[in-house]
Amino acid sequence: MSNKISVLVVEDEQEQRALVCDILTMSGFHVVDADSVEQAILHIKDNHFDVVFSDWKLGQLSGIDLLRYVRSNQAELGFVIATAYGTISHAVEALQQGADDYLPKPFQRQELLLTIDKAFKAKTLRSQNKTLTAQLAEQNKLVGIVGKAQCMQKVYQRIEKISATNVTALILGESGTGKELAARALHEQSQRAAEKFVAINCGAIAESIAEAELFGAEKGAFTGADRLKVGKFEAANNGTIFLDEIGELPLALQAHLLRFLQEGTITRLGSHDDIKLDVRVIAATHRNLADDVSKGTFREDLYYRLNVVPITMPALRERQDDIPILVDHFVSLHAKQHNLSAPEIDENQYRALLDYHWPGNVRELSNRIERFVLLGDTEELTQLAINSANTGLTSDVNIPDISFPEQGYNWEQFEQYCLQQALETNQGNKTKAAKYLKMSYKAFLYRLEKYQIN
Repeated sequence: MSNKISVLVVEDEQEQRALVCDILTMSGFHVVDADSVEQAILHIKDNHFDVVFSDWKLGQLSGIDLLRYVRSNQAELGFVIATAYGTISHAVEALQQGADDYLPKPFQRQELLLTIDKAFKAKTLRSQNKTLTAQLAEQNKLVGIVGKAQCMQKVYQRIEKISATNVTALILGESGTGKELAARALHEQSQRAAEKFVAINCGAIAESIAEAELFGAEKGAFTGADRLKVGKFEAANNGTIFLDEIGELPLALQAHLLRFLQEGTITRLGSHDDIKLDVRVIAATHRNLADDVSKGTFREDLYYRLNVVPITMPALRERQDDIPILVDHFVSLHAKQHNLSAPEIDENQYRALLDYHWPGNVRELSNRIERFVLLGDTEELTQLAINSANTGLTSDVNIPDISFPEQGYNWEQFEQYCLQQALETNQGNKTKAAKYLKMSYKAFLYRLEKYQIN
């Protein structure tokens, strides 16, 4: 019995219902019958069915009402609807509402069996697709974020906790740490996953067109506006908008964004009409926004609106244990992307990659591994790390005579002092100061921001 295809027959005429049930039972189906939509729904709630075979007219309700219930609550279920002879409009409506097939009355035994078989196959395909979709969603759960370090576990936990909500999130971290990946993970795990994810770099939009780009513009709103322009927010309706480098957003536009976060409405440039939108906002920045607030370059009220739940993406040097995992991931990813064999990386090469400080973080590592996959140049893969390790240690560099006190000293204060001295020596020129300290420019800027040295 458990292996039989289970069919629910819904028909308000007793003789017709008994005839259909007899045909299906004699053909090896497990059959349950109902004489109304209400009774059918009770059966569906309490039992497992593969296919529903329903008449169109069922008292005050119809087979279409039952079909809508099924598609809303058990979408995989097969569904066939029987229609009166000549009512082709009913058949078309049934198919449009999601029926797998229709059967005009009167019908032959073989026609009935064929439609039931067709609906069962459709049900099987939908069930398989649902399973595969769930598996794929699980595999892509964090959309490319890779790592097992403790600091990354905290990131995963925070994403898991807030992804199903509509809360605004602010993702913090240096360039290249994967802030957009975190934003996509929040979107993919939310109820908005089937809707659009619209990403925009606030620092890459010219200020003169930024308002129209984000919030849209009416025809004739400015010179060259020869048609209605739909902005990024409107395009992301029901989905998620990711505002990267939010610290670069001009103050005038910060006010528009604040209004949207408070009221959920926008106004196109050149219009006075409010447009109500349902958009989740995720912002990201490598800047210290609290510091920008104190300088007056970022609105304090907007900062608190955005910073409801902060997520900090750790720098790669803070998760060194993840470097081998990331290396293997990028080797496999780029080899597949370029249809090439994945090259081997030996222990010495891993060690060289571990010794490098990666100022460009995960993005820099990905780019270097992609180049290695394409060119196979092992020397180029590790040379940067070797150069970094040797920086400042060659014989032609004078190391100042430093005495180390027995009680120790504060390294961060010393590092801050060195940075300030380098800037003073080079009249505030950051490029020259970085070269003076034999540091990469990005690493130098990071340390200036770390100690808030202007």
